Amino acid sequence: MLNKKIFLLIALSLTTLAAWCQQAHVAGIIRDDRDKPIEGALVADEATGMGTYTDKKGYYWLGIPTDKEVTVVYYSTGYIATRRTLKLLPGSTRTIDIVLDINKATIIGDVVIRDQKKRGEAGSVYLDPTKAVYMPSVVGGIEGMIKLAVGSNNELTSQYNVRGGNYDENLVYVNDFEIYRPFLVRTGQQEGLSFVNSDLVANVNFSVGGFQAKYGDKMASVLDVSYKRPKQFGGSVTTSLLGASLHLEGATKDQRLTWLLGARQKSNQYVLKAQPTKGIYNPSFTDVQGLVNYRAGKSWELEGILNYARNRFTFFPESASSSFGVLNQAYLLTIAYQGGEFDQFDSRFGGVSAAYHKEGSKFRMKFLASGFQTNEYETYDITGYYLLGELQTDMSKRDFGQIKTYLGAGGIQNFARNYLNVNVGDMGARASYEAGNHLIQFGTNTTVTSIGDDLHEWERRDSAGFSQPYDPNELKIARFFHSSASFNYMRLSGFLQDYIRFDSGRFTATAGVRFNHSFLNDEFILSPRLQTSYRPRSRKRDIILKASVGKYVQPPFYREMRTPTGGVNKQLLAQKSIQYVLGTDYNFKMLRRQFKVTGEAYYKDLWDLDPYRYDNVRIRYTGKNNAIGNVKGGEVRLYGELVEGATSWVSLGMMKAQQKVIDSPSIAGYNNYFPMPTDQRFMLGMYFEDYLQKNKNFKAHINMLYSSGLPVAPPNGQLFQNVLRLPDYKRVDIGFSALLLDGDKKEYHAHSFFNNIKKIWGSLEVFNLLSIQNTLSYTWVQDQSTSAQYAVPNRLTTRLLNVKLLFEF
Repeated sequence: MLNKKIFLLIALSLTTLAAWCQQAHVAGIIRDDRDKPIEGALVADEATGMGTYTDKKGYYWLGIPTDKEVTVVYYSTGYIATRRTLKLLPGSTRTIDIVLDINKATIIGDVVIRDQKKRGEAGSVYLDPTKAVYMPSVVGGIEGMIKLAVGSNNELTSQYNVRGGNYDENLVYVNDFEIYRPFLVRTGQQEGLSFVNSDLVANVNFSVGGFQAKYGDKMASVLDVSYKRPKQFGGSVTTSLLGASLHLEGATKDQRLTWLLGARQKSNQYVLKAQPTKGIYNPSFTDVQGLVNYRAGKSWELEGILNYARNRFTFFPESASSSFGVLNQAYLLTIAYQGGEFDQFDSRFGGVSAAYHKEGSKFRMKFLASGFQTNEYETYDITGYYLLGELQTDMSKRDFGQIKTYLGAGGIQNFARNYLNVNVGDMGARASYEAGNHLIQFGTNTTVTSIGDDLHEWERRDSAGFSQPYDPNELKIARFFHSSASFNYMRLSGFLQDYIRFDSGRFTATAGVRFNHSFLNDEFILSPRLQTSYRPRSRKRDIILKASVGKYVQPPFYREMRTPTGGVNKQLLAQKSIQYVLGTDYNFKMLRRQFKVTGEAYYKDLWDLDPYRYDNVRIRYTGKNNAIGNVKGGEVRLYGELVEGATSWVSLGMMKAQQKVIDSPSIAGYNNYFPMPTDQRFMLGMYFEDYLQKNKNFKAHINMLYSSGLPVAPPNGQLFQNVLRLPDYKRVDIGFSALLLDGDKKEYHAHSFFNNIKKIWGSLEVFNLLSIQNTLSYTWVQDQSTSAQYAVPNRLTTRLLNVKLLFEF
């Protein structure tokens, strides 16, 4: 019996030793830039998210896969993440000591998505900013990745809907500064560049709901971006058929001063020519950004950021043709245009911050001040003369595919002279204090907003010589807005929250409260929020369970206050919601590689809603708190290497968003719930990456997106008439990239220009590979003789080719 026990003990030891030898290990000490060991720093395999923490002496020991390149991430709260790429043999151990630099961009909060803390946050979605330059997308950048993760029905805009929220319900931060966007933009054609410059991005934190109290007052999502802190001079140049960009970065020898500079020029003229409406398009979008960091002594960090964006859009439409209907009943609408459009959007943003952290202290503080200013001009006078006819659908007829019956003729004239000036000033402070297992964070902000607006806009419709809507007693016009507004208001906001770790971090909780007070309508709101996560004790399963509940409000900005007739409701209250989220994050092995799957179910109870309609990308509110609603759904996302060494992911979501108007009981349609304009019932997005087996420097990137159609209604109908849905949105984009020059392998003459180049990438992209005619909206045409209304589809872009070159130096 004793011999059997000894034999089993030896066999077990040998098995354990063999398993240990199949791994390699990396070990070392993590210190800060003052040579102090960092306790509790995360060390993790970037591909899997699995890792360990340093002990009190800063020491770590991590097992990693062998015989392939593995990227190890080193991170601690308040420091900039560092990565090391290794390829070790089985049983070997590599000693790597790391020095982490203080992150001046954000002294409070988390930066690295794959941090164990981030895995436990409800609503957290992983985004790898290094993929942005390679993903084939008309919009590109970080927003292009987000749209693939949450769904979209318009490739021309960088805006996105999240979990039933509209474009105005998304928060964006860059280095703790809240970012604003233009307000009068009506279509994706006019939109231009988003604020976030992906060339400057170091880390991205994106939350689709259930976020913490430290984030501001919106109801849908938070995009929290941190820009780079370079250590030496470098940069990149990107050029394509859609525009060009330049970024430069550098630092002094002692790393006390670092700087970033980015410039972008975009002209989507090439894309717009692929639309059904033909004419002369002349879009020009330019922006310049700069960021400077300076370490003033041992305790203070100073930072400044500037941005200037200049957007111009000129358009002279000439003609359009759109066929629609079904196989045995098809129609054709042809339009001849007169007139044109000129839009101008100039915005400026500047911010300064000062961060304080005394050596050895657990207290940190950051002061921030910023200003945003935009001047916007929207002017157009366009008349379209249309002819509507029914097509011959009998293939045996000689006139098959031609108009057999003319149903109506008329004209639509749109006129606008809209001018808007907005100034926003913000001052705030935030701080954190570490006390044992607690990280206490608090802050406050004062925001002053100035609005100056002149609105003059009308639409005239004619059918067979009769103005619409037709009235035999008086001449009426389809739409007419004429108003002016000029006012200022101030808002106070703040938060207090505590992040608590129990049982060595296996259970965490973040409890907080946020307050908001508007001096315009004298509304004061408290918003409590709670997030929890639990990691069960299991050696076989790496799983985290998470939940959150909280109150989320959205104080009205100027757009929400403006009524359909152009008036301003200054007493409009904040829209409010209670949100519940349950989710899980699970790391596992499949195909001998690491994968991650995340899943969440959510429910939103909404009240004091301000109902709205979509006009392309513009949102037209009613200016009333007269609706209630709810949103419920679930999402599942899978990340991993379907092909070894190439990251891919799939995102699937189902949702139902509905509302009910509560102040119009006499109108029968308002007695029941009806779909919200963002009621996207189903979406499936996928990013797939592959490479040639014998040449990994030649890669393919595929985006695939399927989204169910959004509800729409006639422009003059009631809100509850959102019963017609757009066709489902289907799109496939593909890109091929090749490494044309590798700076690590080149051998040129000492004075060769290419000695200064690190890498050159070339890309060929095919947008809308399957050339699917997606519909963005409808033009409603009424036949005066029969009073019949026809929904004529406004379609998006067809198949396009794009060529891109990227130089890194």
